[in-house]
Amino acid sequence: MRRILSVGGLLIAACLLLGDSLVDFVPPNEMAVRQVLFGPGQGFSPDIVGQGYHLVLPGYTRLHHFPRSLEILEFNVSHSENAASASQAPAINIQTSEGYRVTVDVTIAYRVVDPVKVIMEIGLGDAYIEQVVRPRAEQVLRQTLGVLDAEQFYRGRKRREAAIEARDLLDRDLHDRYGVQIWAVLVRHYVYDPRYQEAIENRKIQDQRVFLNRAEAVKAAEQAERDRVEAEGTALVNVEETRGAAEVTRIAATADLYSRKRIAEGDLLVELARAESKRLENDALSGVGASNIVGLKMAEALEGTEVIVLPSDGPSGSNPLDLGGLIRGW
Repeated sequence: MRRILSVGGLLIAACLLLGDSLVDFVPPNEMAVRQVLFGPGQGFSPDIVGQGYHLVLPGYTRLHHFPRSLEILEFNVSHSENAASASQAPAINIQTSEGYRVTVDVTIAYRVVDPVKVIMEIGLGDAYIEQVVRPRAEQVLRQTLGVLDAEQFYRGRKRREAAIEARDLLDRDLHDRYGVQIWAVLVRHYVYDPRYQEAIENRKIQDQRVFLNRAEAVKAAEQAERDRVEAEGTALVNVEETRGAAEVTRIAATADLYSRKRIAEGDLLVELARAESKRLENDALSGVGASNIVGLKMAEALEGTEVIVLPSDGPSGSNPLDLGGLIRGW
């Protein structure tokens, strides 16, 4: 009985001691491939092991872990800018189509989608980074970016198109064969060869001078056109002012002529009326009853004078209306 208890205790102690080595934990951001080290099932299982605790037998089976999330490969001239989790490599030197050298910082985002292919084609651990991803990326980037000239690097559109082409080429090369998927290729920074940098600066200065000369020419042309328009406008204003003054003078003269004509016509009518009045008056004086009219005129002339009553008959009588008698009496 004591012997049975001692054997059981040894087994329990062995399990406690070997507990950690019998279980392998796969975190949520990882995956694993199971390997059988010997025996009938020796080799790598085609099934991917997911997160959780998994039984392993030391010396017989083991799990090989791979990251499930995106990984970053940085080709950067300044390693201080790289993320701590990123794989680092020197910046890539690209020779442009004209023969200039451009130093390029590139970020490549990728992830392992089939760790079994990675192990079978490349090997265990992170050997796939240094043996496949990095050298193939350098080759493809030199191939796609090297067809650009320095001006296309500077302008950007062709540079972005070349980066997209590099991503597609890398993904086709690595995805199906090695189980590595390329998500993005980003050209972040580039530095020109000092010779070309100086040539660019000189060209930009020349371009600015050309633009300045063009702007000055356009400005001079616009100023000349403005002066011409102003001169034409001033001339038109002067012509209109002269025409207006002449029109005012003409209207004033016409009005004055019309006024004098009307005044003359009025004076003529008044004089004609007066002449007609005289004529009618003369006609009246020379006609029947003219003496009566004369008498009336005499009466009007004598109006307000002192009246003396004189006899009108007899030897001393006087008839004031007998003009003949009055004349003879004088």
